[in-house]
Amino acid sequence: MEVGVSNEAKEGIAILLLARILDNVITLMIWAIVIRALLSFIPHSPHQKVIRLLYDVTDPILKPFQRFQLGGAGFAVDFSPVLAIIVLNILRSVLMRLLIG
Repeated sequence: MEVGVSNEAKEGIAILLLARILDNVITLMIWAIVIRALLSFIPHSPHQKVIRLLYDVTDPILKPFQRFQLGGAGFAVDFSPVLAIIVLNILRSVLMRLLIG
């Protein structure tokens, strides 16, 4: 008599693992956006390796939202971090409902 895990159970575990990985990636992206937004208030060199990595990771997410700015050319308020975080949270919610149910 062989004792093992059924294929259904294995598939369920794989789906839960995928959901957890996606949730962690989205959480890391949100934190990267928050850190980038906070860095915009202090002087820093965009040529530092860590800063460059942060920009390289967050730019593809923030660029589509950067056209939504309030104010004139001299004093524009960039809402792209807020909008990106909202969209990432919606995406997380949809993915979790699809994967977990």
